[in-house]
This record gives sequence, structure tokens and C-alpha cells, in this order.
Amino acid sequence: MSVQANIVPVTASDLLAKVRDLKSEGYRMGQICATKVSAGFEILYSFDKNHELLNLKLTVAEEEEVQSITSEYWSAFIYENEMHDLFGIKIKHIALDYGGHFFKVSEPTPWNPKK
Repeated sequence: MSVQANIVPVTASDLLAKVRDLKSEGYRMGQICATKVSAGFEILYSFDKNHELLNLKLTVAEEEEVQSITSEYWSAFIYENEMHDLFGIKIKHIALDYGGHFFKVSEPTPWNPKK
């Protein structure tokens, strides 16, 4: 069995609509990860259907807000709270928002120490 990884760039304004489309097509959410880049943050949303991966790649500025996808994939609240706590990424409308207290960290946003 081979696994293919496709990466599709997406804007913050198109993210939720694209996620809704993927859900209606039968994709399951696999994971969400983030990293700090010079432009702000790069967020990769991974979805799977029939052993094929589809990744939505979102790049946002540090001050930009990202719409939560918990309205479509409730379990995304774990990843979204993690991104908020560790990087300071602003996620709006998380179904279960820990308000910056998902992790107990010694310093705020340890993976984005400039904040």
C-alpha cells in the first residue's frame, strides 16, 4: 500500500469552507501542526480518505486570527488549544477553549518566545 501526501495551499478566509468540503467528501481529520516561519506561522491540516493524505497548508501573520474547524471536526479543539498555548496562534470560536490553560508551561508561548 502506498500513501500519497498532497499539499494544497489555503487562505485563512477559505479554510473552513475547504474543511467542510473535505468532511462532506468523507475525509477524516488526521492531525494539525504548526511551526514558526518568518511570515508568522505555517499550519498544516492533514486529512485522510482511503489511505490518501490531503494536507491544507495555511500561512498566517502573527496577529492574524484563524477560524476554528471544531464546527466540522470537534476533536480539533486539542490541536487548536495546543497551537494557542505553545505558539500564541489566535484561534477564534474553538468549541472547547481552554483560554490559554491547556498546557501548564513555565513561560507563555514557549515555541514563539518573542511574544
